[in-house]
Amino acid sequence: MAVKLIAVDMDGTFLYSRNDYNRERFNDLYQQMKAQGVYFVVASGNQYYQLRSFFPEIAHEISFVAENGAYVVHQNQELFCGEWSLEDLHRILDVVSSYNVDTFIVCGRNSAYALEMISDEALDFASIYYHRLQKVKDFYHLDDTIFKIALNFDVTDVEPFIAEINASMSDVVTAVSSGHGSVDLIIPGNHKASGIKRLQELLGISNHETAAFGDGGNDLEMLKHVEYGYAMANASDAVKQAAKYHTDSNDDEGVLNAIDYLLTV
Repeated sequence: MAVKLIAVDMDGTFLYSRNDYNRERFNDLYQQMKAQGVYFVVASGNQYYQLRSFFPEIAHEISFVAENGAYVVHQNQELFCGEWSLEDLHRILDVVSSYNVDTFIVCGRNSAYALEMISDEALDFASIYYHRLQKVKDFYHLDDTIFKIALNFDVTDVEPFIAEINASMSDVVTAVSSGHGSVDLIIPGNHKASGIKRLQELLGISNHETAAFGDGGNDLEMLKHVEYGYAMANASDAVKQAAKYHTDSNDDEGVLNAIDYLLTV
């Protein structure tokens, strides 16, 4: 088994439930990865600027498939940036605004955006995942490249919403669950697997040389795409069924345990 690229989801996968990881152990494994010529990729639905903050010493060396594949950066260089047309974005905003949404964040290359009416509690929570977050009067006049909308619902409303959006607007948007009542609206075809593929093409790495780890619905394409797709012990049933391999939970350092194994076989 000669793995040359390892991609990890963050929340519920690489990170403990307390939003951190075993930095000393990872740093040791990362040095082994570098010595063996293995690339490390962070593949998450979260904002690029937030993801970088977890790896301050090596952010310039690794790759990020951020915003569920809408924004891909390799060693500080932008590799891909998705974009909705204004017409499509306004159509999506018109439809989604009719739903009872707890939190509504519009995501772009330069920043994420929330309406001025957002509660302080919701803003504080969103700031955990969006280190660049601005309050605006409306979403229809943003001077940015927009590629994702992040929503939060009551958990019971998630699956009906996803089904309705994917049935009625599949030409301009794909709705995916990112867990705990969160739903991401992404550009069709721009997902974690497409981001991984862009990096593979750049680096000359095949699916058979790639491993990935995930726990949620937005990881499905990525886990199916690679040869070594790992589901966490805490993953959803759909992810466990889709993945060829399984590892321990995020709180039991399942990713690091598997990387340790992959580097020695």
